[in-house]
Amino acid sequence: MVQQLNGGIARDMVMPHKRHAVSWSFKMTSVPVLGKFRPIVGQCCQQCTPDSLSRYRKTFGQSPRLDFHNILCVDETHTRYRGWLVRRICCVLFVSGRKVYPSPVNSRQESIYESSSVREALAANPKAPEGGESQGQPRHISTFRPLINTCISPGVLRCVGWVMTKMFAAVFASIQVNLNHFEALHRVSEEGSLLVYVYVRQSMLDSLLISLVLFCNNLRVPYTICPIRINNSFLRAILRKIGIIFLPPFASTEQDAEADNLYAPVMTSLVRELLHEGQSLSLGVSAESGQGGQWLARIRQLIKDGSVPDICLVPVGISYDCVPETHMQVSDLFGWLSSLLWRKPEGIVRIHLAQPFTLKEMYASGRCRVVEWRPLQDLLLPVIINDSTVSEFGERKMWWFPPCRSVSESTELAHQESELNTAIAVHLVFSVISCMAVMSTSLLSSLLLYRHRKGVSTSILCRDVSWLTEELLFRNKDVGFGGSLTEVVHYAVTLLAPHLIIAAVPSRQDPLIVPRPTLASTQHLDLQAQIVTHAFILEAVGACAVSAMLSEIASSGISSKVRADSADGDQVKGDLEFDVVLCQLELTERALQLCHLLPPGFRPPCQSSQNFALDAIDSLVRCGILIMEEVQKNVPICDFWKREGALTWTTTDGSYQSDSDCEEQDLLSYKISQPNQCPEMLFFLCNMLAGRLRALSWTTTFLDHLKTPLPEGDFVTQLCSHLCDTANKKKQHYESCSQEAAQAAVGTLIDLGVLMEERREGGIFLGVTPLFQSTQNRQKLQRFISQYLCD
Repeated sequence: MVQQLNGGIARDMVMPHKRHAVSWSFKMTSVPVLGKFRPIVGQCCQQCTPDSLSRYRKTFGQSPRLDFHNILCVDETHTRYRGWLVRRICCVLFVSGRKVYPSPVNSRQESIYESSSVREALAANPKAPEGGESQGQPRHISTFRPLINTCISPGVLRCVGWVMTKMFAAVFASIQVNLNHFEALHRVSEEGSLLVYVYVRQSMLDSLLISLVLFCNNLRVPYTICPIRINNSFLRAILRKIGIIFLPPFASTEQDAEADNLYAPVMTSLVRELLHEGQSLSLGVSAESGQGGQWLARIRQLIKDGSVPDICLVPVGISYDCVPETHMQVSDLFGWLSSLLWRKPEGIVRIHLAQPFTLKEMYASGRCRVVEWRPLQDLLLPVIINDSTVSEFGERKMWWFPPCRSVSESTELAHQESELNTAIAVHLVFSVISCMAVMSTSLLSSLLLYRHRKGVSTSILCRDVSWLTEELLFRNKDVGFGGSLTEVVHYAVTLLAPHLIIAAVPSRQDPLIVPRPTLASTQHLDLQAQIVTHAFILEAVGACAVSAMLSEIASSGISSKVRADSADGDQVKGDLEFDVVLCQLELTERALQLCHLLPPGFRPPCQSSQNFALDAIDSLVRCGILIMEEVQKNVPICDFWKREGALTWTTTDGSYQSDSDCEEQDLLSYKISQPNQCPEMLFFLCNMLAGRLRALSWTTTFLDHLKTPLPEGDFVTQLCSHLCDTANKKKQHYESCSQEAAQAAVGTLIDLGVLMEERREGGIFLGVTPLFQSTQNRQKLQRFISQYLCD
């Protein structure tokens, strides 16, 4: 589905004119990057929420005019007045004219104190001292009073809105939103539905950007669940007047707050009271650790108990040209704000508010099912340890995900509820990432890191940028840039210049661009390129499956012919011809096994892993890497794991086969196509997942040095140190030693049964399970993971 791109949008989307730090020594013809149409992104899931999809289809993104607006660009046309003075105070007039929905506290505090869950938590906590409070409440609950009294003051909100507009103007060149997406939100708001905005945590500015965008478009500013601790009392008091709910004073991290027995019931009661008042909420979910998903579980529990009738979830995709250098834990925010006065604004932010859908429809209809969720060790351990060729069917159960770990009951019903909460959180993460636009820096980072790590000339880079942009639009992925090809590449190179080596040689017509082989630069490029990996996840999984089979064939001693027109040293020119036929069954099983290792957010849980593996192989046929052919029964193919009685899957492009046929069906197989760019494209796709897979492989070697269980925090810290040491020895692959890659590896090994969690007095300790204390089993695990690396 597409939208028409009119001439007006080109002015909003073109790269901002600024003095570039990088100069070009060549000239190229300006070729438009974007065509006449752009994809519509952010539609809700057709399988899980079909009613919401059809209900808001007419009001979501269906306007014939695609209208992007920079909310930092405020002039007299945005006010009711005109004149010389208005042009100088237009921002003040614009802020004062916005609609604000006040939120008095009233009797919120008494309702929370008298709730049954809070009283039960107080009765079960004998350590809480009694007395001393004027209202007769335990002193322990008084620490939550500032959180409960958080409100939205119209005067403070207008003042802070003006300050945020000026602050973001000093940070970003523009903040663009699609105004067509707000029509559906206004309709939902007029119907009286409760809105909950969900975003993926990237920066401490995420929640402020959402509040500012909604404020500027006359929508209710939400109460924001913010996992940040700010020590400055004045700033904390101001932000509480605009609906920011911080951590309690006794907690330095979100994990510390969740460990308190009283925090969960008080926060659940607070959310219930806010929804009863008709307020909106905004919460962020971490794509790596799943933190924030517990809030979705609490809201769902309120709906299930009948305390809240229903809510509408709105995924919000925030895309940065360059993610601001901020941290979740802020010690001196005033110092950071003052530093903005001495820097020039750079970078563009694109915000997509996706189509709203009801939470009750998602879980009550049974369409988002988790009946096949099984422990990862049941799915993969027979393949890893016993060299089994039969893949188990089911979905990966994530024990380390917060909604799962918060459930203490051991009943089967409680586990199903926990798994459903996890599925909803993972689905929201996937929905948010799906509606995020690909920025020019993300596109350039993926090309430099995954395709041209050794360097590329600017002319070839421009050609690849044009090709990759078309591929992204073809996959219904929006891009957050526009203008001519040279402007896009020039702008992206300028933002990424600190992480690049730009060499201009007089003998060359265009400069050579090489990514810096350092830890900071590689991790920055990898962080920017992750959104492209999400767009190509099907092709990446399929390419890794092909690479695994080719490596197995090569190690088995089967030769393949290589046809080359000419050869110069180590470089081979011409077409590569592989006389190898790959069995469809084996390719699909390799892809199925790999998709179990993917971290949350890469695919929705409403799609089965079997269908995902089939789609991964089909995607390689569509993009021309594989060619499908039927092999007769008397023709031998490379089928090392052929067995009888196994379920044979066919691709959607395959011919119809009836189950009633008595004779054995012909096998479907694939050959690698022969175009010159096919091997390069295959390696490009494999490199997208190589960073995470390599981090998982290096983590297995770290287990050799683990003698005793370590606290979870110390384990991750020592693991990151080990990953960095390994990358420094190899002087490459620094993207595999990031904090996110280490956390994802730990979560996978916990699910796989390699690591076990032990709850002790000092917290959660991680140790190696008895099965993998054997060196032989750890080597089998490492070989299983390394087969997907095309090194």
